[in-house]
Amino acid sequence: MSATGTPATDLLRRSGVPHVLHAYETEPDRGGRRGRREDPRPAYGRDAAAALGVDTAQIFKTLVAELDGRLVAAVVPVAGELDLKRLAEALGGRRAAMADPVAAERATGYVVGGISPLAGRRALSTVIDESALARPTIYVSAGRRGLQVELAGSDLVRLTGARVAAIARPG
Repeated sequence: MSATGTPATDLLRRSGVPHVLHAYETEPDRGGRRGRREDPRPAYGRDAAAALGVDTAQIFKTLVAELDGRLVAAVVPVAGELDLKRLAEALGGRRAAMADPVAAERATGYVVGGISPLAGRRALSTVIDESALARPTIYVSAGRRGLQVELAGSDLVRLTGARVAAIARPG
């Protein structure tokens, strides 16, 4: 990793893929603004969308799941939710569940709220929701909270070796 970058930004630079980095202010000690009042999960993606003035359908979150005993990555729009059954089907597995956050951080080398689908510590089988290809560009974490990378969905698919499938449902 370079002094100013992340493994994800270093990969993008080395690959020559056109991209734009977007930095924004975060409150790292709060762990992200919470979603709906009854929803205790952090809203890192919604915070990024608000800070950057971008539609939540264009910002994608990277989620780590456990599929039949192995970790996998799923990239879905912030505006939606991951359908674990469809994720399992896309990878030919039987049952998927969200991974423990500590296991996700250990496997990717990134912190929750800043997990990038690019250049993780371990190569995880990745599925990207098909909606990523419907827009000229999408945003994903560049490897830390407060830093998003804008790039073509097709470039993200190529760089990650991902499968593309309908794995998101409306949030």
